[in-house]
Amino acid sequence: MDGVLVLADTHLPAHRADALPVEIWDVARRATGILHAGDVVCPELLDALGRLAPLHAVLGNNDLGQLDLPERLEVQLSGVRIAMVHDSGARLGRGARMRRWFPDAAVVIFGHSHDPMNERGAGGQLLFNPGSPTQRRRQPACSYGWLRLEDGRVLEHEVRLLR
Repeated sequence: MDGVLVLADTHLPAHRADALPVEIWDVARRATGILHAGDVVCPELLDALGRLAPLHAVLGNNDLGQLDLPERLEVQLSGVRIAMVHDSGARLGRGARMRRWFPDAAVVIFGHSHDPMNERGAGGQLLFNPGSPTQRRRQPACSYGWLRLEDGRVLEHEVRLLR
């Protein structure tokens, strides 16, 4: 069984790469994988996270010129096909659009809005935005995501609020 930490929109400059909340570092140490849906901002953060667990990340709009990451990525973890993109576009039509972009993905992870989302889209595809662990914007709290995967199934998918 794999536990996967899901992040997006960390927005940390190099001189603050270690400034993620303590809870994130604790969860990262227990994770068997880490997914980051863009707006990392500094490679030092990716280096630090990648030392704790296998890491996959995509390019966010604030990463342009700073990081060499793909704009879209599809990976398979514990037999589950997971797609990642930073900006999934407008809320209206998102489910159908994600199904068109990633027809074989069981889960689509995205960021950009800082608005957590954990719901089923077209064809039962899981649409998952972990929010941001550093900038809550209009949300009541900062957040991150957690997936528990096993034998091609998503056993758990939750957005967790930081204390």
